[in-house]
Amino acid sequence: MTQPYYPVPRHGPYAVLPPRYRPLRTFALVAIVLMGLTALITTLQSVLMWRSYDEVKNFIFLNLTEEEFENATNAIVGSGWLVNILGYLLFGTAIAYLLWLWYARENSDFLNSALAPRPPANPLPPGQGLHRRSAGWVIGAWFCPVVQFWYPLQLVRDIVVASEPLEQPGAAKSQQIRALLYSWWATWVGYWVIIVAGLLAATIGFFAFFIQVVESADNAGRTTQFYEFQDVMVRVALWVDIGFSVAALLLIVATVSMTLLMLQVNQWQQQRVTAPPIAPVQDYRPPSFPSYRPLS
Repeated sequence: MTQPYYPVPRHGPYAVLPPRYRPLRTFALVAIVLMGLTALITTLQSVLMWRSYDEVKNFIFLNLTEEEFENATNAIVGSGWLVNILGYLLFGTAIAYLLWLWYARENSDFLNSALAPRPPANPLPPGQGLHRRSAGWVIGAWFCPVVQFWYPLQLVRDIVVASEPLEQPGAAKSQQIRALLYSWWATWVGYWVIIVAGLLAATIGFFAFFIQVVESADNAGRTTQFYEFQDVMVRVALWVDIGFSVAALLLIVATVSMTLLMLQVNQWQQQRVTAPPIAPVQDYRPPSFPSYRPLS
């Protein structure tokens, strides 16, 4: 029986549990469903934004009754029920995906250790030589400023490489896997850049617009500067709608790419853990022959 490749204290306050395998099917299924719903709601929100574009222009040009203006203001401040649902979905998707990522990393440690059903030729202690970042970065990499633009990509790539089949070395570096990996990351980063920039522009424009409205009311009439500002706000609203539509498209591509990547990692890890162990190579012994005796 294969012995553990590193000391494992079984008792006491500093007991260390050896790595083990967890099936990822449930985690992946929940994450994929939530990612799909998020992309669907984002697309629906984009469609509704275009349908309400004329109402936004009327709001900017103050072509509304007092009641309509108040209702529109409350709707903007409340963000709308679809935007609220989108926020809940993003939060749930983040939890489900991070759980899948954490356990996928642990599985890759197990599958490349001497405890695996089919250990590699040179089993390694947990994490050594497999991942460029420590386990804590599985969560922290997504929230830490600056490094969040490349650490998550490195984490996912290392997990994919550590999960590839033993019979297919280099499969994780194939063009298909690389296309899925980099298309997911490029579209995911692009989605958040557009969303953050769009929300920032809309928020600043919203408050600047009300400041202009109050100043115009104090001056007892609209000025040429206010009319020019209204034209600028209409263009901002147009670009926010365009940006949100592009972001929805990017999110769809990111969702499809990550879904295929997750399914591939699940399949590779499941194959490695269920494959029969490799039979040990027996020492070769030549057949014995009777000793030679000269004829008398």
